Parts: sequence; C-alpha cells; structure tokens
Amino acid sequence: MPDNMMGTAAVLAICAVVMFIGAIKRKAEWLLNVIMRSILGTIAIYFINNALAGAGISLGVGINPVTVLTSGILGIPGLAAVYGIGIYNYL
Repeated sequence: MPDNMMGTAAVLAICAVVMFIGAIKRKAEWLLNVIMRSILGTIAIYFINNALAGAGISLGVGINPVTVLTSGILGIPGLAAVYGIGIYNYL
C-alpha cells in the first residue's frame, strides 16, 4: 500500500473511532435520562396514588414494569396517559 493510502486509511480509522465514541456517549446519555425519568415517574405515581387515596379516589394505577417504563420513556405525558387509562377504567 502506498504511503498516501496508509495516511488516508489512518485518518478514516481515527474518524470512525471518534464517531463511535460519540455514539456511545449519546446512548449512555439517553439511557441515563430514561432511568432518571423512570425513578421520578415511580415516585410521582406513589405520591399521586396517596393523594388520590386521601381524597377517596382509587384509580388502580399500580407501580409495575409497564407503568415505570411508560413514565421513563415518555416522561410526564406517559404519566398522564397512565392516569388517563386509569380514569377511563374508573368510569
């Protein structure tokens, strides 16, 4: 392989490594966001359920993998959807 092609291959390899590191960083950031939203969503479900129970309303929204992942992936709209389904079932 001529020296010109070795230099080009080295530059391409370095660019590929840098892009790979950037992709891993974005994936890690996304995963951390989902985990944090899941934790906060679970806490929110707990307190909302307690507040509704104090008011004498039982919607039956439990803390389970489906509700935790829904709040983790969708955030506040996911919580609203879970409670919307609970209200629909309550009626």
